[in-house]
Amino acid sequence: MADTTEKKACSCCGKHTDRSEEERRKLINRLKRVEGQIRGIIGMLENDAYCNDILIQSAAVNAAVNSFNKELLANHIRTCVARDIREGKDETIDELVTTLQKLMK
Repeated sequence: MADTTEKKACSCCGKHTDRSEEERRKLINRLKRVEGQIRGIIGMLENDAYCNDILIQSAAVNAAVNSFNKELLANHIRTCVARDIREGKDETIDELVTTLQKLMK
């Protein structure tokens, strides 16, 4: 069943990104795996699992989120950033630099 709902711009910045159904599905699946890992950690805490085991799972969550960020960032550069630069919107470069600085904290 096709999604016929109108896409709305992000309320925080007024921008949006058109993604292919495959790209959207891949990104959502990555986040669902992270969500499952987080639920697993919650369960570990509820069952008084050993601290080291929880820390290892937490590191796995961090790696999964970093992987998601790398995938989304690569797509962003290939699509949104490239498009804006071609259209002469050089402020997009400053936005990208700011985003990279936040990701590297």
